[in-house]
Amino acid sequence: MRQLMICLLTLCLSLPAFAERKQTFGEIDVHYSVFNSSFLQPNTAAASGLVRSKTLGVVSVSVLKDGKPLAAKVEGSVQNLLGQQTVLTFKQVDEPGASYHLAQFALEDREVLTFSLNVNSSDGGSNNFTFSQEVFPDE
Repeated sequence: MRQLMICLLTLCLSLPAFAERKQTFGEIDVHYSVFNSSFLQPNTAAASGLVRSKTLGVVSVSVLKDGKPLAAKVEGSVQNLLGQQTVLTFKQVDEPGASYHLAQFALEDREVLTFSLNVNSSDGGSNNFTFSQEVFPDE
């Protein structure tokens, strides 16, 4: 499982067009990335409970404090430019030394999506942030 998550994280970090981004809230760092699920290897997708598809994207979120994983609950939504909003359902993937929150969303056309995330960490902090990213189905 550790190799699976390292592969997933490496994939997220190695694609410049889908570069990982970070929000800092005091001592807490929230790393997040968005990418097309078709970029995942079949065994990686299956092991993390994700569906590979040209028309599905993935939001990956990890919460760290002092560089170490911090237990958290991640909730959020994604909205297109027409104002249509979809709730994201995150699943947590834990392994020794790492914790990831993953959610999938539909990719219908090339568009700019706005993601609104709420991260409730185990130290009692609740942090909200929003970011936009251009996405497109894989052809």
